Amino acid sequence: MSDLDLTCINTIRFLSVDSVEKAKSGHPGLPLGAAPMAYVLWDRFLRHNPADPHWPNRDRFVLSAGHGSALLYSLLHLTGYELPLAQLERFRQWGSETPGHPEYGHTPGVEATTGPLGQGFAMAVGMAIAERHLAMTWNRDGLPLIDHYTYTIASDGDLMEGIASEAASLAGTLGLGKLICLYDDNHVSLEGPTSWAFTEDVGRRFEAYGWHVLRVTDGNDLPSVDAALRSARSETGRPSLICVRTHLGYGSPVQDTREAHGEPLGPANLKATKEKLGWPLEPPFLIPDEARDHFREALARGARWQDEWNATRERLRAADPDAARRFDEQWAGKLSGGWSTGLPTFRSADGPVATRDASQKFLSVMGPKLPALLGGAADLSPSTKTLLPGFPDFSATDGLGRNFHFGVREHAMVAALNGMALHGGLIPYGGTFLVFSDYARGAIRLAALQQTHLVLVFTHDSIGMGEDGPTHQPIEQLLGLRSVPGLTMFRPADANETVAAWRLALERRGPSALVLTRQKIPVLDLDRFPIVAGVPRGGYVLSDPPSGRASVVLLATGSEVSLALEAQAKLAERGIPARVVSLPSWRLFDEQPASYHDDVLPPGVPVVSVEAGTSLGWSRYVGTTGASVGIDRFGASAPGPVVLRELGFTAEHVADVATAVVQRAAGRAGS
Repeated sequence: MSDLDLTCINTIRFLSVDSVEKAKSGHPGLPLGAAPMAYVLWDRFLRHNPADPHWPNRDRFVLSAGHGSALLYSLLHLTGYELPLAQLERFRQWGSETPGHPEYGHTPGVEATTGPLGQGFAMAVGMAIAERHLAMTWNRDGLPLIDHYTYTIASDGDLMEGIASEAASLAGTLGLGKLICLYDDNHVSLEGPTSWAFTEDVGRRFEAYGWHVLRVTDGNDLPSVDAALRSARSETGRPSLICVRTHLGYGSPVQDTREAHGEPLGPANLKATKEKLGWPLEPPFLIPDEARDHFREALARGARWQDEWNATRERLRAADPDAARRFDEQWAGKLSGGWSTGLPTFRSADGPVATRDASQKFLSVMGPKLPALLGGAADLSPSTKTLLPGFPDFSATDGLGRNFHFGVREHAMVAALNGMALHGGLIPYGGTFLVFSDYARGAIRLAALQQTHLVLVFTHDSIGMGEDGPTHQPIEQLLGLRSVPGLTMFRPADANETVAAWRLALERRGPSALVLTRQKIPVLDLDRFPIVAGVPRGGYVLSDPPSGRASVVLLATGSEVSLALEAQAKLAERGIPARVVSLPSWRLFDEQPASYHDDVLPPGVPVVSVEAGTSLGWSRYVGTTGASVGIDRFGASAPGPVVLRELGFTAEHVADVATAVVQRAAGRAGS
């Protein structure tokens, strides 16, 4: 190791440690131990341009071990990203660009929001998938528009998480040869030594997954790290795991102990560490001139690489102007001109349609129109109807495929979708049963936090699925998805609302979830109901009584909208005029002005919500004067219509609840 290399590595270490020490919060252990391998990667291999963090053909680097964020911030500042030293000095403080864990869109150069362990590793898998697909789609001989690697640093904790196992198995199956993981094998977790809970041979496990596995026995041995990375880059048919033996809190009095993991070293230990590693005690946040000059060479390299790529794009523009235009549009996230023409429509005269089938018809139309759209399901495509007809499968031998078989891996599926969306140039989607959205909850939350543009398709949305019973019948999942900030959930009332919801999911940035039925439900005719104008507003008046003045509002979603229409007719027979409102999206409805809310849900008119899910949460609309027809227990195994009837989802029962609400309101008015 040269003197300059050592100075650069210690600059990374102590910028990170000083950040943690000043904040009196953070994780100094990982930066002290992992700085050498991070330095080798960033200094000798990573192709990026700090002046343009969004250059399409940059290598992606994901710090899956997001608790070591100070390491990443140090690298970003040192290599010339727009992250001033003052921001490192404000680590973990309100309003700073250096939050406790890396946040995509918040700090220049951060490729993914990480910290929940395993998520970054799985998102890196998605990025590698995106790179292969886009390379196969757009590259021409001598014109490599997309040709880069995806790197990640993962910790012991990352590789303990189940999502990492799911994602690693998928990556091995797909043969993602341009995915390289540096495993920070330091033998210590938050509680203590990993031997307490993690004794497997990680390398052999990954070999079984189909990975190329290399081992570096000393993380401070730069030539060995360099050689391992070169070997990994030369392996084109398998992803690579480089197991690097490091020491948590290297050089500190608490090296190799849990105390080095998640708390500042403290003044005495910091002093001892700097003395042992030969670093000046003062000033903090020291960057020697020779280290700064060396790191900032990344700016010139990055500019040169991007200029070369720009020249490649111009050669493509000269050779094939249409292809260059289409690439630019797809990369910018623009939907192809005319994409929304010729969307499928449905008529009630043709009979009821399951909304999952309507979704399949939409995808059938969109496949040829939107080359950025691709996806699949967690081993459930025949049930979720999430294949693109006529297009091949993505596989180890076909990177052009647009249909994905994610296997029974809901969590890794959604995380991979996040990675595909973060990479850019794609609009990914993935499907499973609604009840199994729970398995993917961590990745769904990160989709919302990062505002990745993806679509989740959740079918079998209620007790109406029937015989599979309570294990497969969602109850609390609707409320759970609605509670996620930034996630737009749609539960369409019929086939035509499904088409409208899909259109909005493609047009809106950020993640959307479509919640669809397995059972067939009546179609609402477009020429009778204001679906096209209503769905974008989240909720709308579907049907008013002939008098135009309602005594009660039936507020329903999904398959229960048709039930509300039946109940409206029964109420009319009782002399009670009722309005029916379809509410496909709480979030979109809540975005509307108060005046629109009052038009749809008139003040003073009681509201009865109707949804085959938990009643919890509906009080925001029904208040204290209304009521909810919902399910606050688990379902049962029986034919769907029987389960619905037994749990109160009949027009007669809804009408009875609404009648009681109207009578209570009349009693209050008369008292």
